[in-house]
Amino acid sequence: MVAAVTYTAAALAGVLAALVLDVAVLRTRVVLGRVFWCSYPIVVAFQLLSNGILTGRGVVLYNPSAIMGVRLAYAPVEDLLFGFALVLATLALWVFFRPRAASPPRPGPSEPREPRP
Repeated sequence: MVAAVTYTAAALAGVLAALVLDVAVLRTRVVLGRVFWCSYPIVVAFQLLSNGILTGRGVVLYNPSAIMGVRLAYAPVEDLLFGFALVLATLALWVFFRPRAASPPRPGPSEPREPRP
């Protein structure tokens, strides 16, 4: 017999995986920065808005036995955990793979230098 994974357990596993990816694997440490925590409430506001519309209209349904039962804007609080994990993992990967800023090339001996005033 296979044990079912609840939405709550999957959401918590997603948060843990995103934290490990950010802090230990990629070492980007996005979650430790002030910029992340200052901008994250904007993400949460739009997540609650979209979740509220989708769950409030019945577009998305949840099995009551798979969630804790606490809802925010019609959606289970586990959605906030999944949202956090997705945003954190995406930002950590973005920071890790972003192109590194190259220093500007220095003029060589045969290249003209800019005139001095």
